[in-house]
Amino acid sequence: MLDFKNYTYSTRTPVAFLGSNFSGPMFTMRSLSVFALALALTSVHLSSASTHIHSNVDGRRHRRQTIPTNLPGNWTSEGCFTDNVGARTLSGATFANGTGMTIEQCLNFCDANNFVLAGVEFGDECYCDNFIENNASTTAATDCNMPCAGNAKEVCGAANRLNVFNSGKTPPPPPVTVPSVGNWTSLGCYSDGVNGQRTLTVGVNLVNPATVEECTATCFAAGYQYAGTEFADQCFCDTAITNGGVPTPITDCNMVCAGNSSEFCGGPNRLNMYNYTGDNLPPISAPGGGGGGDAPVFPVTSGLPGSWKYVSCYVDNAFGRIFEFEQPDNANTTVEECISVCSGQNFTVAGMEFSDQCFCGDRLVNGAVVADDSTCNMGCAGNATEACGGPNRLSVYSSSANVTALPVPTVQTTNLTGNWTYAGCYTDNAAGTRTLPWELQLTLNNSAETCTSQCAAFGYSAAGMEFGIQCFCGDISDIAANGATLAPESDCNTQCSGDPIHLCGSGNRLQMYTWNGALNVWHTPENTGYYEFFVPGVVVPLIATLGVNNKVTFLEKHGTSEFDNSTGAYELDLSLVSNFSAAWRTMHVQTDVFCSGSVILPDIGARQINVGGWSLDSTFGVRLYTPNGVPGINSTNDWEENGDELHLLAGRWYPSALVLSNGSILVMGGETGSNASPQPSLELLPLPEGSGVVPLDFLERTDPWNLYPFLTMLPSGRIFVGYYNEARILDPVTFDTVQTLPNIPGAVNNFLAGRTYPLEGSMIPFPQYAPYTDPLRILICGGSTPGPAQVIDNCVSIEPETENATWTLERMPSRRVMSCMVPLPDGTMMIMNGAMEGVAGFGLASDPNFNAVLYDPTQPVGQRFSILNNTIVARLYHSEATLLPDGRILVSGSDPQTPGFPEEMRIEVYVPPYLNQGIRQPEYNISETDFGYGQTFQITNVQVFHGSIANIKVSLIAATSSTHGNAMGARTIFPEFSCSGTTCTITTPPNAFVSPPGWWQLFILDDAGTPSHSSWLRIGGDPGQLGNWPNLPGFTPPGL
Repeated sequence: MLDFKNYTYSTRTPVAFLGSNFSGPMFTMRSLSVFALALALTSVHLSSASTHIHSNVDGRRHRRQTIPTNLPGNWTSEGCFTDNVGARTLSGATFANGTGMTIEQCLNFCDANNFVLAGVEFGDECYCDNFIENNASTTAATDCNMPCAGNAKEVCGAANRLNVFNSGKTPPPPPVTVPSVGNWTSLGCYSDGVNGQRTLTVGVNLVNPATVEECTATCFAAGYQYAGTEFADQCFCDTAITNGGVPTPITDCNMVCAGNSSEFCGGPNRLNMYNYTGDNLPPISAPGGGGGGDAPVFPVTSGLPGSWKYVSCYVDNAFGRIFEFEQPDNANTTVEECISVCSGQNFTVAGMEFSDQCFCGDRLVNGAVVADDSTCNMGCAGNATEACGGPNRLSVYSSSANVTALPVPTVQTTNLTGNWTYAGCYTDNAAGTRTLPWELQLTLNNSAETCTSQCAAFGYSAAGMEFGIQCFCGDISDIAANGATLAPESDCNTQCSGDPIHLCGSGNRLQMYTWNGALNVWHTPENTGYYEFFVPGVVVPLIATLGVNNKVTFLEKHGTSEFDNSTGAYELDLSLVSNFSAAWRTMHVQTDVFCSGSVILPDIGARQINVGGWSLDSTFGVRLYTPNGVPGINSTNDWEENGDELHLLAGRWYPSALVLSNGSILVMGGETGSNASPQPSLELLPLPEGSGVVPLDFLERTDPWNLYPFLTMLPSGRIFVGYYNEARILDPVTFDTVQTLPNIPGAVNNFLAGRTYPLEGSMIPFPQYAPYTDPLRILICGGSTPGPAQVIDNCVSIEPETENATWTLERMPSRRVMSCMVPLPDGTMMIMNGAMEGVAGFGLASDPNFNAVLYDPTQPVGQRFSILNNTIVARLYHSEATLLPDGRILVSGSDPQTPGFPEEMRIEVYVPPYLNQGIRQPEYNISETDFGYGQTFQITNVQVFHGSIANIKVSLIAATSSTHGNAMGARTIFPEFSCSGTTCTITTPPNAFVSPPGWWQLFILDDAGTPSHSSWLRIGGDPGQLGNWPNLPGFTPPGL
C-alpha cells in the first residue's frame, strides 16, 4: 500500500514542460489563422504521435501502451496518479531522458538512490520519493497513455499524470522537524526575506551537504546563538533574530535537508530556526566552510571571455528572484564556469549567488536594485578567492554594454484585448480540483494578453495565469463551482514568463480575468424534440445505411461478433417495427466488415458498396448489395462478395470511400489489418486500366491518427481531405496535392488534437443553395487529443476554395468524441451520441454525452447551437445516426466493451423540433425520379398544412452510409424551384462538381420548417457505368 502524506520534497526549480516561444500576432475570437494552429500556445511532446489505439484479437481492445508484466526486483505498479508542476507528487530525485526513457530505467534510478517510489511522466521524465506528496490521488488508468521515449510499447504517464511504481521496500520514517541537537532547541519555522532582508544575516557555505546538525555545529563554531536552515541546503547564523522575521506555520518549512532526507531544512523564504541554550559559545569569528572564511573575495574584472565584464552586486529576492533562469547548483561553481554556461545558452547576463548557484538571462527582473559590492562576500564554491554573491546577493556579469533591469511586476489591468477585465487574485486547486479545467504550459510566453487571447479564441470566458508559466481557460461559472475564492492581491506575486513587468499568479493562485458579455449564445428552445424507443435490435450494428427501398441495412462485426450465430448483416423494415419477427431480415456477408467503409453507388440499383474490413482477407473485401422490395414486404437480395474475383489492391482497415464526380469510387487510407501497419494510399473502383495504388505521404506521416479520413467533392471538381489535424485539396485525376490548408484547430491547450479516428469527430458539408455561387463550407465537430485524452468541445469550419482560407471555430455546449452528425431537410445538422472523456475504441471512453444539439448554419457565428433533449441510452463506440424518410433520425448501436456500459441493441429515433409542432407534414407526388444535370422536373399535388405553397422550401439530402460518425457521401442541396398552384418545377444542379452523381432524398418544407416524407431520385446518372460492374462470377450488376 502507498503511504499518503503531505510532505514536500521540493527542488529549487519546478520541472516545467517546454512551451512555445511563439510571439506572433494574436488571433480573433472566432477566425483562427494557420499560425494559431501550427504554433498554438501550448506544449506537447511529439513522441505521443507514435501511439496506436486500435483493436486486438485477444482482448478486443484498441492498441495502447502497457505496463510491463516483468518489472525489476519486487517493483509493482500502483496506478496512474495526478501531478502538478507546482507541487510534485514525487519530489525526491529526478531526471529526464528525451530519447531513452523506459519504466525500467526509472525504477533502477530510484532504486539506486534509495527511494521506495518511482514515477514516469510525459514520456521522458522520472521522479522518485518515499511518499505520495501534496494530496495527489489516483486517476483513471487511461489518463496515463503517453509512450515512453525509449520504448513506445510502454506507457510513461502523460501531462500532469504519473505512472507510479512501488519497490515493496519499507519506506524510511517521514521527515521531521528536528526538535533539538544537543543544546540547540528548535524554535519552529520562521519567515525570511521580509522586505528583501535576511532574518539571520550571516550566511555560511557548509563543508558537507546540509543537515540540521551540520548547520548548528558550524554556527556554534563561529560563536552565534541562532542557526537556521533554508531551502534544503542553505545555512544562516546570527546573534539575534532580525529584520522582521516571525514564526510561521511549521508546514511552511517543508523541504528536506540535502544531506539527510529524514530532516526538514526550511523552505522557500522559510527557516527552520534553532536557538543555542547553553552558556559555552566561543567568541564570534568568521564561519568556516567554503565560500569565504577569513580570506577576502573579489569580483573578477579581467580574463573573462569576449565582452563579458563585471556589472555590480545586486540584491536578490527583494521583490522576487531577479533572474528568470536558474542552472543546477554546482560544487565547482566559479565566475568563469557560470559565464560559460550562460554564454553557451546564448544568454547575455550571468549571476552567481550563495557560492554555488548560477543564474542566466538577458535582463534583470522584479525590481532588481544594486547592493554594496562588499555584501557579495561569499567565495565561489570552485574558487574561494572569487566573489560568488552571498545570501540574497548576486554577483552580476554581462556581455552587453547595458543591463536592463525591469521594475517590480504589477497586475495588467489596461490594454487588455476584447472585452476582458481583471477579476482579482483567486485561489486554485481547492480540494484538489482546478478552478479552470484547461491548462497550458507557457514556459516562455505567458502573459495576460497571450492567455486571454487563447481562451477567447476557443470560446472560454475565464482566463487565469498561475505560477508564472501556466495559463488556464474555463467558464466564469467554473470559478464558484470549483470552490475558488478571492485571495489577497499580494498572494499573486509571480512575474509572467513572457511579460516580466506583469504578474501571472503564484503557486495555487490565479491572476483571473473574465470576459464582459457573452462569448457563446447557446439557445435553449422550448421545443427540443425528443428521443423515443423504436424497436429492439438483433445485433450491435457498426454501419447503418438507409436504402432506396426505405429500409435500413445494418452491418456488424461478423467474424468477431459477440453472438456466435450472427450472420453479420441484417435489414430493418421501418414499416413493420410493431412486429419484431417481421421487421428484421437476416442477410449474410462472407468476410468480416468490422471497421470497413460504405457508400451508395449512382447506378440504377442504388447499390450499397462496402470495402475493407478487420483482418486478413476481410481487409481486401468488396461487397455489394442492391436494395429491393418495398416497405411491408420482405426484400430478397443479399450481399454479394467473391474475393477470388474482386478485391481491393491493398488491404484496408478503417478506410473511407467517396463517389467522385466522374462516377468512380475512391477508397482511401486505413491500416493493413488489425493493429497493423498504415495503408497510406488510395485506389479506385472499378480499377482503371494501368492504374494501381497511389501512395499518400501525408497519411503515412500522420498515422495512426488519420483513419476514416474525411472526404468530399468540392464545386471545383477537386477533393477535400481532412485527416488527423490537417486538411488539403487533391487533384481528382493525379491525386496530387493542389493546396495544403491551414491545420485544423484542436483543443485550447493542445494543437495536436485531432478529428479523425481514433480521435474521432465527424464532418459534413454546409448546404449548397442555387445558384451555387457561394463557396462550399466544410463543418467538423468534436474530437480528442493524443496522449492524455482531452475531448474537444468545438466545431470548426472552412471554405477550402476561398483565397487565404481560414478555419472558423465555434464552441459547442459540451465536449464530444465519437460524435455523429446528421444533415436534416431544413438545412440544419443534428449532433448526437459520443462521450465526454476518452477516444474511440474498445474500453477507451467514458462519460457518455446523452444530449442532442442542433447546429443551424444560417445563424451568426457563435449563435448556431441549440441544446435539445437527452436520451437515457449511452451511445459510445460504434454508434450511428441516420436520417429516415419521414424526417426522424434513427439512432443505433454502442459497442464500447467498457465496464458499466452494455452492448447496446436498443434502437431509438429522435423526433426533431420540426416534427414536434403539431403540424401535419406536407405532401406531394412525383412520377419521374431519374434526371440529368440542369434538368427540370415537376412534383404535383403539393399540399402544406401550415402557411402557403408560396413559402415552401425544397431540399435534397444525399444518400449516405454512416460508420464511426463518418457519414460518407453526405451533402445537402437547396435547388432552384418555382410553384404554380399545387405544381412545383424543380431544376437539378448544373454539374457533377456541385452535385456528384448519386441518389437523393427529396423533401419539401412548409413555412414552419416541417418536412414532408421524402422520395428517392437520382441526379447525374451513372457516368462511370457502374451498373455493368463487376461482370464477374458471384455478382449481379443492375445494368445501366
